[in-house]
Amino acid sequence: MDNYTKRSISLADAGRLAEAAIARARSLGMAIAVTVVDESGITKFFARMDNAPLIGVDASRKKAVTAVGFGLPTGDPWFGMIKDDPILREGVHGFNDFMLMGGGLPVIVDDQVIGAIGVSGGHYSQDLECALAGLDSLKPLP
Repeated sequence: MDNYTKRSISLADAGRLAEAAIARARSLGMAIAVTVVDESGITKFFARMDNAPLIGVDASRKKAVTAVGFGLPTGDPWFGMIKDDPILREGVHGFNDFMLMGGGLPVIVDDQVIGAIGVSGGHYSQDLECALAGLDSLKPLP
């Protein structure tokens, strides 16, 4: 039998992702919900800023689950893949926990998806900016 190694985002890194996303949201003058999931799509860390839209709670989780489930960011990458395929374009909305709007990013280490972040609270482009700030927090300092 082959040996398999399963990597997962740590709680410390999940918290760092969320805190960086929240810091970016504050700098943009917005309130967000942020969910970080592990490689299996299970919530590892969640936070909702004061006054963040209630719908952002579920949307942030769905964005994270979509990103980890396919190893692909939500938003433009997904839309680019499905926009000219009517079966895919209509069919993806039947997936449980699927969210097309931007703000979900996989966390990839050594070509392996170890988790994902989902952000919701503003326009999806702002959500993406906050999620990117989260990912940037995991990059080693030069």
